[in-house]
Amino acid sequence: MEMEYKKADEVVAQPVSPIGQYFSSSVLSISILAVLESEVPVDDLPAISLLKDIFLPINPRFSSIMVADKNGVKHWKSVEVNLKNHVHVPNFPVGMSQQFYDKCLQDYLSKLSAEEMPQSQPLWEVHIVKYPTSNAAGSVIFKLHHALGDGFSLMGALLSCLQRADDPSRPLTFPSVRMRPDINGSSIFKNVPKFFNTVFNTASDFCWSMIKSSLIEDDKTPIRSGSAAAGWLPITITTMTFPLHQISQIKDNLGATLNDVITGTIFLGTRLYMQAVNQESTNLHSTAVVLLNTRMLKSISSVKEMVKPDSKAPWGNHFAFLHVSVPQLTNAEIQNPLKFIRKAQEIIQSKRSSFGAYLTAKLLETVKKFRGHETAAKFIHGSLNNSSIAITNMMGPVEKMTLANHAIKGLYFMVVGSPQSLVVTIVSYMGNLRVSLGAEEGFIDSPKLKSCIENAFEMILNAASATPSNANFLNGHNTSSGP
Repeated sequence: MEMEYKKADEVVAQPVSPIGQYFSSSVLSISILAVLESEVPVDDLPAISLLKDIFLPINPRFSSIMVADKNGVKHWKSVEVNLKNHVHVPNFPVGMSQQFYDKCLQDYLSKLSAEEMPQSQPLWEVHIVKYPTSNAAGSVIFKLHHALGDGFSLMGALLSCLQRADDPSRPLTFPSVRMRPDINGSSIFKNVPKFFNTVFNTASDFCWSMIKSSLIEDDKTPIRSGSAAAGWLPITITTMTFPLHQISQIKDNLGATLNDVITGTIFLGTRLYMQAVNQESTNLHSTAVVLLNTRMLKSISSVKEMVKPDSKAPWGNHFAFLHVSVPQLTNAEIQNPLKFIRKAQEIIQSKRSSFGAYLTAKLLETVKKFRGHETAAKFIHGSLNNSSIAITNMMGPVEKMTLANHAIKGLYFMVVGSPQSLVVTIVSYMGNLRVSLGAEEGFIDSPKLKSCIENAFEMILNAASATPSNANFLNGHNTSSGP
């Protein structure tokens, strides 16, 4: 079996993107773990041929390494790819139970989360776990460095290796983001206060981002250890699944958006966990950093479209950070969790009407230009490290997928290396929403946190089911984006 891939025909002179350089600096090294759960055993998976014929040709970065010039600016350099150095097959004891292999897989993912990839070879790996867990007959793990691209780019790359199970000749489809019309109409009298509100929110968010990155940090709580080593420590990855039709039922009843509902659920579950661990921490100050895709698009684009020079959804790292305060929890909101959803929605809505995240991105470019990418990376590190949670989400396919005729029953991903004690990722697939928790190992009780979030969802679902559909629930606040 051929294990080496030919050397690239042309040298990649393309510089590493600014965010790519920040995420591969002395203070930050961030990667993405993507896990595909197979319905059938993966013992016969043709990994080498898939990587050689499909994965590597997707983008020259997959056969390149980062090299720095005399000024410290990093560029992509084509190298010879030895595929056997990128494919790993772990060995666990044979003949054990699914629960045993659940723990083996969890420990293996924890180990991967803390390991650095060699800089002497392209920054990606594939791990094939040939043992049945309670969720899958086998698992395929992709580890890709964030310098290669953001979640949008890398999701597109991974999905290029998969096909529709029902008809491989047809493309996978994705949920579209539908812009909700303004039910109150539009007039100059309405737009004037909106303009001033946007200006105020932008100035407030930009100033808060500056302060948050260097002066003010969140309180230490059961979800934030405040460890200086956060980001380099192992994490425990736990997942849970919520049916999209139930989330849609909640959002329709409340006149909210899907993002409002799931973010509010995570916030409520997190506060319930904090209360369970330490009653005094319930109302301490906690901030979530939400990652926003800055491309102007309504759905996932194909890799072919991404790599076009004039693409509206270009390959690379195109996102911004949004700081969102986690609402405090009162007894009234425990009795009526819909009030908590309303509070979370109002906070998120005010952030959406702000351009603070974009101004912060411009500031980073200026810092990089005059002080270098390491200084800009330290600014990002401070902003992340001083917060409590990172949240990011992706749209996944509507249809079932196959990887070389191996049906994929589930998928999830995790961002590793972020300097926080808790990272939450969200991806949709086949009518379900998979929420993953990346919790600092030995500090956060992952099973308890998972239970609290699941309990929060049940509380919200039950309350919404008992509430007649009412678009005025949010006191006339219009949700202008999101499904």
